[in-house]
Amino acid sequence: MAAPPDNDLLRAVGLHHAHHGSPVLTDVTLGVRAGEILAVTGPRAGGKTTLLHCLSGQLVPDTGEIWFDEMPVHSLTLSQRERFRREHLGWIDSEPHLVPELSAWENAALPLLLRGTPRRAAKAAAMEWLDRFDLGPLARKRPHALAYAQRQQVCVARAIAMEPAVILADEPTVALRRPGRAHALRTLTSAARSHDITVVIATSDADTASVADRTVRLSDGRADGEASDAPEQEGRAACSLSV
Repeated sequence: MAAPPDNDLLRAVGLHHAHHGSPVLTDVTLGVRAGEILAVTGPRAGGKTTLLHCLSGQLVPDTGEIWFDEMPVHSLTLSQRERFRREHLGWIDSEPHLVPELSAWENAALPLLLRGTPRRAAKAAAMEWLDRFDLGPLARKRPHALAYAQRQQVCVARAIAMEPAVILADEPTVALRRPGRAHALRTLTSAARSHDITVVIATSDADTASVADRTVRLSDGRADGEASDAPEQEGRAACSLSV
């Protein structure tokens, strides 16, 4: 099986997926180039989260293909998909999922530690991004001692600190109030620009979607087309979409 004949870093081709017999994704094809920030918008229960789960290899579509560069994610074994996520992907969920026994900095450094990064280097990377969220003084606190919004900020820091090729974010700022939401988005997009990280954000929030280079809308599991086209920045590749 040959990789798609284009330069997308991450690409979904003809995805179909059903849950208990009800279609969730129907013939969805989209691609995003290295360094692109893509927002996937649409109503709740429109297929956004399922699409991200497929792109990350957490979920194997009923039919269709997921490609990361030239790697066929859809045909990897479970252990290979876990390794793919560990080595290449950062994930931000809509709710903060942290290991309760670990401190804030240990949670933020966990993906790096699992990769085998030396503890001192992993801590330094985690602290850099915790400091961006003014969480440095709380770095030794465990999750139960943090406010809900602070726990979500730790999750954003965790995804960035590992400097992955791709960050997939499912409603990443829904737990944050407006000032914190704006700060988190600025930090995430700044990291993406400076470290050439590809970001795919699933969101129903217009302000969150506005930070993206391109926007694709999912409705009833179908990609309606490109909803907006931000002016392309110098040196940045375009995101492609086809249905």
